[in-house]
Amino acid sequence: MIIGVTGGIASGKSTVARAFEALGVPWVDADDVAREVVEPGEPALAEIHERFGRRVLNDDGTLNRRALREIVFADPAERRWLESVTHPRIRARLVEHLARLEASGAPYVLLVSPLLFESGQSEMADRCLVIDVPEALQIERTAARDDVDEAQARAIVAAQMPRAERLARADDVLDNGGSEEEMRRRVAELDRRYRELTSERSKTC
Repeated sequence: MIIGVTGGIASGKSTVARAFEALGVPWVDADDVAREVVEPGEPALAEIHERFGRRVLNDDGTLNRRALREIVFADPAERRWLESVTHPRIRARLVEHLARLEASGAPYVLLVSPLLFESGQSEMADRCLVIDVPEALQIERTAARDDVDEAQARAIVAAQMPRAERLARADDVLDNGGSEEEMRRRVAELDRRYRELTSERSKTC
């Protein structure tokens, strides 16, 4: 069984995934795969360079993520173009990673993706878990983590799928606005539930 894990920026998706990992559940992070497909030598990076020029490259030829982010968050059309270039490649590699994890004999696996719904990656999952935090906390964490001012942090949050829509599409929700202890307790509860569901599915197959 594949559990899709998503949430707004700075909601703590990776932290939650590591809590599941501590319970023996492997995971693949779409952000890691997204970085793979724009490494030097990859076709996607060549297309990005051709469209935006040298300003989106660092001196060593790697992608200047901050420069690219500023461009695409300021122009929805450019963001859609970037997604058209990267999303199909990301999806293909996710399929490969998930197949390897599923073959490992794990009870279930996690697909962690900030764009689980927007990219259509939710179609690859049997259930979708949304990590939820209040928007004010998202903005605070984003500003601190990414070293941007509050206005930029608000713009990043506003550019994402609305919180209400994300929650409406969830099969499960984990409130991650509290302490780490509370988060781990909720992860343990979900882990028990997912193991039970996996066991029930195996009996019907």
